[in-house]
Amino acid sequence: MKCGWREGNQIQLLENGDQYYPAVFSAIAKAESKIILETFIWFEDSVGWQLHEALLTAARRGVSIEVLLDGYGSPDLSDRFVGELTAAGVVFRYYDPRPRLFGLRTNLFRRMHRKIVVIDAAVAFVGGINYSAEHMSDYGPEAKQDYAVRVEGPVVQDILQFELDNLPGHAEARHFWRRRHRAEENRAPGEAQTLFVWRDNHEHRDDIERHYLKMLANARHEVIIANAYFFPGYRLLHAMRNAARRGVRVKLVVQGEPDMPIVKVGARLLYRYLLKGGVQIFEYKRRPLHGKVALMDDHWATVGSSNLDPLSLSLNLEANLIIHDRTFNQSLRDNLNALIQQDCLRVDSAMVPKRSWWNLGKSVLAFHFLRHFPAMVGWLPAHTPKLAQVDPPVQTTLETQDRIDAENTGVKP
Repeated sequence: MKCGWREGNQIQLLENGDQYYPAVFSAIAKAESKIILETFIWFEDSVGWQLHEALLTAARRGVSIEVLLDGYGSPDLSDRFVGELTAAGVVFRYYDPRPRLFGLRTNLFRRMHRKIVVIDAAVAFVGGINYSAEHMSDYGPEAKQDYAVRVEGPVVQDILQFELDNLPGHAEARHFWRRRHRAEENRAPGEAQTLFVWRDNHEHRDDIERHYLKMLANARHEVIIANAYFFPGYRLLHAMRNAARRGVRVKLVVQGEPDMPIVKVGARLLYRYLLKGGVQIFEYKRRPLHGKVALMDDHWATVGSSNLDPLSLSLNLEANLIIHDRTFNQSLRDNLNALIQQDCLRVDSAMVPKRSWWNLGKSVLAFHFLRHFPAMVGWLPAHTPKLAQVDPPVQTTLETQDRIDAENTGVKP
């Protein structure tokens, strides 16, 4: 499958769980026929239980629901939590659910990192927000700063087609939705041009990175990149410097209060190279930055799940939307500029480690280790990640359930 640009879409920027979860839960409550939801993390906390209730209610009124979770990101959901959903008819799958070895998870690489929801082939959500309370602003200092979009319009059909192509048992459904797409191709709720792009380990290994490179090559006035885990390859770093050197105002927002210390160490290895080329760097200090967004000039923007690091660019399954729309671009620009002005520390040369043979050696070794990390992973014993479906619990009769309850409580039925 290969998607093209779609015209006539309506795109709404959603910031953090405060805006994202109500929008998703509202759309689920209005679903009539089908919901497909995939995410990297789903925790059994207050937000996770809200999603559980929303899906359970939809399933009980006859909506067909399929869920895909990553086996590494969501390994600890209880049998009760999952069983209630599968008993109601929800198709529940894990991507690469590998067994633990000496208590450690072994499915570290090639994660299903996408965050997508498609509802009734009419509404979709794409972004970087997982389902956990730490994405709510009232979570505290560790609350994550993140973004997603709500989408209506023809591009939703492309997102749905992508999902059907990647989930088993949808051969007949694919033909149905193709016919429906042709019948509704003139439906245009908005003015945004939108392209759905993804990264996999087959035919689309570098699609997201190529769109970043093309954006930087075409930029004329301004580029803002806000990315939680920033450690790209030479080509993207070189493209950022080239854009800055020809007069483009290039701003990079990275984590200043990271959820993992190695993130800050890695990003800071690149500061000298980027600053010397004229790139402006800002460390976001208010809380951990989890966003993966960017904009260029007054019309181009992207929101999605892909970081700019070796995992996202070389191993993970990712998905982004590329958006051509002045209104959306300005909305994202206003948001990011407010972050920069209110909650960021601008990096200057004084914050960069002094030049020395020791620091240079450490930087070169660390940089090349991180950059070649995906290739080194390829040397490990390979396996093909698979989808594992969770079977619904065995249904018991009322008489059997009374006996089980009696055994547990010591009271005769």
